[in-house]
Amino acid sequence: MPDDLSPAHDVLPFGRAPRPDSGSALADRLREVMTRNLGPHASGLDRVRIDAATVPGSPDVQSLDVDVTGLVVRAMGAADAPDPAENVEHVVGREHAVARTIRAQGHPVTIVGVAVDLDAEIRDLRFTWVEGGDGSLAIEESGQSTEHPVSGHLRAAASRDALVTTVRELATKALADQGFTLTALDVDLASRGPRAASIVASAKIRKGFLSASAQITATAEIDQAMVLTLSNIGATSRNPVVAALLLAVRGKLEQVDGKRIDLASSLPPGVTLSDVRLDVGEQLVLSVRVG
Repeated sequence: MPDDLSPAHDVLPFGRAPRPDSGSALADRLREVMTRNLGPHASGLDRVRIDAATVPGSPDVQSLDVDVTGLVVRAMGAADAPDPAENVEHVVGREHAVARTIRAQGHPVTIVGVAVDLDAEIRDLRFTWVEGGDGSLAIEESGQSTEHPVSGHLRAAASRDALVTTVRELATKALADQGFTLTALDVDLASRGPRAASIVASAKIRKGFLSASAQITATAEIDQAMVLTLSNIGATSRNPVVAALLLAVRGKLEQVDGKRIDLASSLPPGVTLSDVRLDVGEQLVLSVRVG
């Protein structure tokens, strides 16, 4: 074990030491972790399939396959969202390890009412087993490096209509908290190429005797250098009262309009974003490739 016994912060609790030394033990432990963190907010955990293989005589994980088909995760407020991260102040042992292949799929997995078809794979993910003085076991992020890069891909697809319905439900609740009633919401998503999309959201709201419409627009585009640019952002209304209320919102949107976000440079060493695609049709399909 490495000699570094400094405290470990923001680790994922993983039961009791010692670390799982077989595929079946690792799968059982991961299921316990998922149940502890998602149990109050999800259903269908009994349908999740987990297959794992360890490397004999090594802390490495050979493979981990997780199939979350049928899992339903409900909407959570900020106070309800699970935060599994903990600190281990008294560390008695660390073992550096590599998860050689991790795969996840869901056909579909339902997230906040939206059925998502999910396929993901990540290779050569480095982590550390951390053993606490109280007999606990945790997983600590080791951090990738340019000498030990991670690679993989993700594809997530969801019905455009289902996404709009969810947005409508969330907007209805958010406006209700401010004393407004959302009477209608139309969202138009359009593809502007393999890495660009625009959105036009038209809403009708009511508060007391006041009823009016408003429109919000935005365009997002990712170039070959993996730089995201937000443009054409605006909020308008033909009703002068609502237009006045939107002044504060419009000021904030103008600060974002034209903003460029370098996605590649924001990633840690060893994680290289090589491609991002967003296809808009009856389904919204997000594809990401790393490495």
